[in-house]
Amino acid sequence: MTRKNATLAIIGTVGTPAKYGGFETLAHQLVTELNQDLDITVYNCAKHYAKDERPSVWNGAKIKYMPFSANGAQSIIYDIICMIHAVVFCRVLLVLGVSGCIFLPFLKLIPNRKIIVNIDGLEWRRNKWGKFAKRFLQFSEKCAVGFADEVIADNAAIQKYVKDRYGKNARLIEYGGDHAEAIAVSTEALEQFPILQEEYAFTVCRIEPENNVHLILEAFFLEESLPLVIIGNWDNSEYGRDLKIQYRNHESIHLFDPIYDHEILNVLRSNAKLYVHGHSAGGTNPSLVEAMALGLPIMAFDVVYNKITTEEEALYFGKVSDLRAAIKYADYLPLRIVGDKMKDIADRRYTWSVIAQKYSALVTLPKHVKAPTPVFNFELPLTLKRSFN
Repeated sequence: MTRKNATLAIIGTVGTPAKYGGFETLAHQLVTELNQDLDITVYNCAKHYAKDERPSVWNGAKIKYMPFSANGAQSIIYDIICMIHAVVFCRVLLVLGVSGCIFLPFLKLIPNRKIIVNIDGLEWRRNKWGKFAKRFLQFSEKCAVGFADEVIADNAAIQKYVKDRYGKNARLIEYGGDHAEAIAVSTEALEQFPILQEEYAFTVCRIEPENNVHLILEAFFLEESLPLVIIGNWDNSEYGRDLKIQYRNHESIHLFDPIYDHEILNVLRSNAKLYVHGHSAGGTNPSLVEAMALGLPIMAFDVVYNKITTEEEALYFGKVSDLRAAIKYADYLPLRIVGDKMKDIADRRYTWSVIAQKYSALVTLPKHVKAPTPVFNFELPLTLKRSFN
């Protein structure tokens, strides 16, 4: 039996196989790509997996189920308990997100352990958090950067933020998107989703203010020439519930609850005429990378993270009037050209084989080897917005 290179614990996700979001997909793909080389343990949130769907081993990785929520305030306890359990058995801990990183000063007391933290986007800046939560997350981020042996940033703007704010060099590792598949419309899919016989725009996201769902819905409400299909967790917040009530009876707006069946999700998004991406916070967003891998024309919210991800080759909007104009004149936009550019970028930068090998190199890299100084070779103009008057 071949001896594996390292024991790795993946902490901070709902779990694998992926049923939830970006970090879950990352964990899922790391297991798939690296299970031959690394001895991997993934920590799962038990409540998200039915009792008859809890294998102790999945795709070669050990799975540990924890009785705490991986989201919200309880995620702090979840992450810390997972760290305590993992540090006994694993040499390398990969922590996804900063919620439980207040525990890192204590974790560092255990010798011969390597701690890697993917700090995700700047979680403390999200509008959904109150003042206390934002301060706590800022402190957790500070602990993460200060006590981790390696810090991962998923976007060059996040990498620069870490350097500017903390004076530490983070490693840039983005996300893969090539697990998303283009699927032709079947008779069964058409019966379930009649919208597939029309042209439509598509969005999938968490229903949160910083994802500008209200702005997107208002634009498609005011300009009905292109229907909108939008998938999200409407019932998880007052913001989502209010929007659902406001727009659910509009005939050109189709609101769907979360869809975790990847085949159904891929049918809906891969056949869209336009992908609308409203995220304004965070770094490299997984759903954006997946849409790019499908070769979809992207209309993205005008922020630095999205421009870096799309190499400034997408279409951008900053307000309702921008998006309304794009909807109205969609037939005159270079959608095919934009989609081809998105596909080229994704094939070059966002494939899981490449991403996984970057993680593998980091996991097996000796602790004393320092990260290289990041080079920021992008200069974004003050205004780079392709809008239509």
